[in-house]
Amino acid sequence: MSQGVSTGDLEALLRVTAPNYVGETPPDVAFGTAETPVGGVVLAVTSRGVVACSFESEHTVFARIYRDVGRFIGPDPRRLDPVRRELDAYFAGKLRAFTVPFDLRLATPFARTVLPMMVAVGYGSVTTYQEIAGRIGRPQALRAVANAITANPVCLVVPCHRAIDSSGSIGSYAGGTPAKEHLLRMEGVLN
Repeated sequence: MSQGVSTGDLEALLRVTAPNYVGETPPDVAFGTAETPVGGVVLAVTSRGVVACSFESEHTVFARIYRDVGRFIGPDPRRLDPVRRELDAYFAGKLRAFTVPFDLRLATPFARTVLPMMVAVGYGSVTTYQEIAGRIGRPQALRAVANAITANPVCLVVPCHRAIDSSGSIGSYAGGTPAKEHLLRMEGVLN
């Protein structure tokens, strides 16, 4: 779950990178948070799409974005609100697949080959790390595939919670095991 910082801390972070932002010039990266039934997530959206939907702390996500994506980071409800609406609809049972575009720049090059495979795993379905390794033509890369899926920077939007271990164990999840169990139960995979 999100380690969290106070709203004041988040506003201070944003003032450092967008000190003159007054809403006239949109930031390169829209940055904010959203509350979900499985915990708070940090959101970031670029011109390409959602670059972060993360259970990590605001500081951790902010630092990674600042280093790897762009330094003009600020609030921009016009770009954040569509993601928040889709998250709300998903948790209300009204959305089965996210339609907001995503940006995998925060993922490793290997993860960029793995994570798109997860988008094809439909609501209420699961796949295994082994199946994904086979689909990308790397059947021996099971651990690397599992690590790439667990480190997904755009959780929920790219449904990494739908990957489980071949043994039937639900495996790891960035938001923690209880969050993954909740998501799989909500989708009807678990009783």
